[in-house]
Amino acid sequence: MKVFQCGHCNHPLYFENTQCENCGHLSGYRDLDRQMLTFDPDASSLTSDREKFEYKYCKNKEYEVCNWLLVRDSQQEYCRACQLNRTIPDLSDKKNFPKWQNLEVAKHRLIYQLQKIGMDLPSKMDNDEGLCFDFIAKRNNPKIMTGHANGVITILLREADSVLREQTRKEMQEPYRTLIGHLRHEVGHYFWEQLIFKDQEVLQTFRSIFGNEKENYADALKAYYKNGAPDDWHDSYISKYATSHPWEDWAETWAHYLHIMDMVETAHFFGLEVNHRDISESMKISSTFDPYTVKDFKTIIRTCVPLSFAVNSINRAMGISDVYPFVITKKVIKKMIFIHELLLTRR
Repeated sequence: MKVFQCGHCNHPLYFENTQCENCGHLSGYRDLDRQMLTFDPDASSLTSDREKFEYKYCKNKEYEVCNWLLVRDSQQEYCRACQLNRTIPDLSDKKNFPKWQNLEVAKHRLIYQLQKIGMDLPSKMDNDEGLCFDFIAKRNNPKIMTGHANGVITILLREADSVLREQTRKEMQEPYRTLIGHLRHEVGHYFWEQLIFKDQEVLQTFRSIFGNEKENYADALKAYYKNGAPDDWHDSYISKYATSHPWEDWAETWAHYLHIMDMVETAHFFGLEVNHRDISESMKISSTFDPYTVKDFKTIIRTCVPLSFAVNSINRAMGISDVYPFVITKKVIKKMIFIHELLLTRR
């Protein structure tokens, strides 16, 4: 995520800010060029401080779940991120509201990243091959699960409950379980269909790296939940779950590719360095580049590894779990290079 600033006083702004904490000017995100605009709160219209153009907020601003902008005369009421919502929780249940807020924060960050990569994001409500999100409660229905099917990404509302999510993480013996992680994983299944399945040449390369996806998916998952991952899974996979089937290996690797790109982009915009005199040269880095402009993925990895080690060390100093508790092996890097080079053709 890039660093944003108030257009009135240059104070830093978070991606989700609707107001500058320093000067009080209103703020909103324009996704067309990934800029944060600010507005005089006492003005009669939402006129940007620097450009003097008029805008309006996405309709979901009234629920405090979106700060994205549309031009004032737009016929759309919802921004391009909120247009992808097919189902939102029942807001008459007050317990649902904060969970939906958490889901929207994660989803908007996902859309920011996918737009920066250059992915097409048509709404499934307008295009059968498009994408949409269902944020729903399970309601004791065993058939409803977090997952992806034909462009529909379903996230159970319970995942937005930090206590329940932590309980599930422990039960599943997962080192990492977050909303943005779920969204990045599930959208990976959607883009497998868009980027891999429709191109026979790319599909053959995929199979040579990830394996044959024609392996029976249901049987593979059943075997995984019965037997677990092989003992040597660390050598070739980013997670235990990635061993279950080539589709899941792709989705897990895709999600971690997005994790790494976001981590390095954020470090770049903050100008972070890992450069202590007593550590080895291989662990010294200066975040001097935007990873989305870099062709060689190994350059990105050389920045990510020392950076994640430093951030994990800070967390440990505070008694908090590692931000990125994963080891990226050469075989996993090969898979990420495949994703990186595939996406470079999209930009």
